[in-house]
Amino acid sequence: QVQLVESGGGLVQPGGSLRLSCAASGNMISGYWMAWYRQVPGKQRELVAAITKTNSTNYADSVKGRFTIARDAAKNTVHLQMNNLKPEDTATYLCSGRLWGTDYWGQGTQVTVSS
Repeated sequence: QVQLVESGGGLVQPGGSLRLSCAASGNMISGYWMAWYRQVPGKQRELVAAITKTNSTNYADSVKGRFTIARDAAKNTVHLQMNNLKPEDTATYLCSGRLWGTDYWGQGTQVTVSS
């Protein structure tokens, strides 16, 4: 079983950048499908970016060209680099990992984009 802990959230002005990290423990995540989701109260959880065990990536249309997901195998961590942030990116960002049909979740980190 893997435990996931997110970090890196905060308050940033529109146009700014943040780098979120998802640190895994308890198991190596090299074979996991990993993803970042975001959640806004009253709205459905949204898949933002995902990376497969072979490091193929896909993104929500709303973040393409601005966000980048990457895996750091040596640190057993997945990052989400977020550039040119917009107020509509404000949400709680959650890290998720999937292996053999089982999903694991972190507790989330808040990102607020506001001037």
